[in-house]
Amino acid sequence: MTAHDGLPELLEDLDPQADLVQRHLWLIRLLAWVRGDRSSVAACLARLTLLLDVLQQRAPARQQVQLWWRILLDTVDATSLLADYGFAARSAFVSELSERIRLKLLPGTPETADASALFALVLGNAFDAQWLVALDESLLLRLADLLQDTSQPGINHARHHTDGADGTAPRALTRWQTTLIEAITFCTSQVRASGFSPELRLRMSVPARQSRAFHALATSFDALHQACLGWPQGDTRRAALQHYLDQLEACRHAAASVYTHLDEHGISVNLVFQLRQMRARVLRIHALLDCLLSEQPHRHTARLLADLVTLGQQRLSVRALIAANSSMLAAKVAERSAETGEHYITRTRAEYHAMLRHAAGGGAIMSITTLMKFIVLSMGLSAFWAGFFAGMNYALSFVLVQLLHWTVATKQPAMTAPAMAAKLKELGHPGAVEGFVDEVAHLVRSQVAAIAGNLALVIPGVLAISTALWLTLGQPMIDPATADHVLHDLTLLGPTALFAAFTGVLLFASSIIAGWVENWFVLHRLDSALRYNPAITAALGLARAQRWASFMRNNISGLAANVSLGLMLGLVPAFAAFFGLGLEVRHVTLSTGQLAAAAASLGLEIVHLSAFWWCMAALAVTGLLNVGVSFYLAFRLALRAHNVSGVDRARISQAIGKRLRTRLRSFFWPAPAPGEVMIDKPDHG
Repeated sequence: MTAHDGLPELLEDLDPQADLVQRHLWLIRLLAWVRGDRSSVAACLARLTLLLDVLQQRAPARQQVQLWWRILLDTVDATSLLADYGFAARSAFVSELSERIRLKLLPGTPETADASALFALVLGNAFDAQWLVALDESLLLRLADLLQDTSQPGINHARHHTDGADGTAPRALTRWQTTLIEAITFCTSQVRASGFSPELRLRMSVPARQSRAFHALATSFDALHQACLGWPQGDTRRAALQHYLDQLEACRHAAASVYTHLDEHGISVNLVFQLRQMRARVLRIHALLDCLLSEQPHRHTARLLADLVTLGQQRLSVRALIAANSSMLAAKVAERSAETGEHYITRTRAEYHAMLRHAAGGGAIMSITTLMKFIVLSMGLSAFWAGFFAGMNYALSFVLVQLLHWTVATKQPAMTAPAMAAKLKELGHPGAVEGFVDEVAHLVRSQVAAIAGNLALVIPGVLAISTALWLTLGQPMIDPATADHVLHDLTLLGPTALFAAFTGVLLFASSIIAGWVENWFVLHRLDSALRYNPAITAALGLARAQRWASFMRNNISGLAANVSLGLMLGLVPAFAAFFGLGLEVRHVTLSTGQLAAAAASLGLEIVHLSAFWWCMAALAVTGLLNVGVSFYLAFRLALRAHNVSGVDRARISQAIGKRLRTRLRSFFWPAPAPGEVMIDKPDHG
């Protein structure tokens, strides 16, 4: 099939006086012919060259195309395309998500006067951006000559005449230049409207508000507009352009001062949406100015159209929307988790021993949690209520561990991962790799201590409770049938590994929920409301209100993490069962407690059962997957949030391998420090 195939029929079918739908359908067919099979940009440019050659040789066909083009510009509003295409219409995540799904799934119609809708149909393929950028100067000049405004003043309604700014002869703007100026006007108005919104103004720095940058933006643009209309142009236009760009930059700096407020007082998704929209509109203004005033307007116009094609593709991406909405919150979650995670990393023997004690306390609580779990199961409740009460059991246990400043090992990785990711940003410094390996050793050692402490007390705790029940009630915590069921559930020969990995996902999710809740608490200044609200202080008293405010500010993140994790551990299996998924959770500490209860019921004979040893192996795999999956997800999130890229993974891997070969003990036991003082580090549960 040659490039010439189909072109004569296309030109024969062109009818500038046809109705709107037929004219738009012809444009769609034309671009489909230019695009071809999208196998080669060079082939696409060859077709475009052929089209221009044919039109140059056939004057009537060229006149038909030019008439069709003028009618198209009179029919559709290109200003909205240049000013608004690619921008989200709303900040609400659910609304924007539904809009993107609609655009992605439902077909568009060429029966439209909306240039943006028509553009999406005509140039709706990612390949279009490639050939638009590849257009060379000769092709651009030939296209401009074909599509130039050749209409008479009486026909060209977009032509404006005015006296120059310095009293010189008026200058006639082309339809395209007028459209560009109108698009810049719309974008400028949007930037000013965002700058005047109360949500932004209240969070700007005092110097930014006092600079009144947004007030002067309209005046500076009017001066630029008048300078563009004046003739001849030179220093006047350059000065007006520079003044407008300086004012635009001042507006951007004023808006950027809001980010300091976000760091201190929490993140509002709507506010971040406005800031990003403003930044994108400033960039769009720069692109439009390049098309209007640069020495290579055709080149910049092609680049702008290619950018619009790319934006149109991104506008259909649900994944991009999720990433854009979560990135700022992810950064804040990672930052706060990194601060908390530092408390979970032990570097000295004193801290290591403190971690063992705190973890042992958490294991003791988990032994009681195991008892309550079997009590809930014995009640014969429906799936939902059994899951709900099991979740409340877990949640209350985790909260109690937090309030006693003890710890549950599997909750640490999601907090320590951001702390480790933050240190990767410093790898360019001398000796940074060795320091990072030290932190890896500290982290592994801390996690081993936490798991060991949990298991060291949950096992004797469950055995003690089971023995006490035997002595007082005449039966252990669970009967032999239930013990056999536990061995069957926890064995490594079943889906335990899958369930353990899924539990790691839940552990990571609880850290995200914790960061979101803390950000929400800080954003709405609820600690200040608790401290100073007249109704609250009247009910609680000033001193108690102060204590409650301080307590909630210091513990809201931990409470959110513990409650959400507990409820997910209990309810997610119940909801999964509703859909027939058979999904369960496997938490290493809780599973160890259940296995200890089974051992107490079956007695010493259990050590002769192969099922018991398969369960022991499953506990090791469960602990590894709980910790590994949670850490991996949190670490990847933190890398993206901290904008860490270009990490030399090979160099780090070699350094860690060398440490494993030469100082394996450092991953399990801290080296003594001279003059070390025993310090109990505070724990956040």
